[in-house]
Amino acid sequence: MKVGSVYTEGSTAPEVEQRTAPVQKGDIDFARVAQSNRFRTLTEKKKKFILPLTVFFLVFYFSLPILTSFTNVLERPAIGDISWAWIYAVAQFIMTWVLCIVYVRRFQKFDKDAEEIIETEIKGG
Repeated sequence: MKVGSVYTEGSTAPEVEQRTAPVQKGDIDFARVAQSNRFRTLTEKKKKFILPLTVFFLVFYFSLPILTSFTNVLERPAIGDISWAWIYAVAQFIMTWVLCIVYVRRFQKFDKDAEEIIETEIKGG
């Protein structure tokens, strides 16, 4: 008697249909996806969005220490004893949150477009 034959002899279990497993990320040819025109267009859109946003953020962010260190522009009172430097500093917090919200909302759409491109490439379209 063979080892394990108890479980295989006289088995009346019905044959199970062969199902195709869903495509996993390891099965995707990302090099082919990256070469597609739709993906290239998507990356160009992303660059056109990210670059101006980054430049704006850096200029706005580094203007405060530069203006307070080398000029007197922000030392003038704006509202009572509150100077423009304080208003500018608070505006940086607001600007950071606004840019974060804009970035997240826009990239949710970019992510959806990327998933559509990958799905199209998987199906061979």
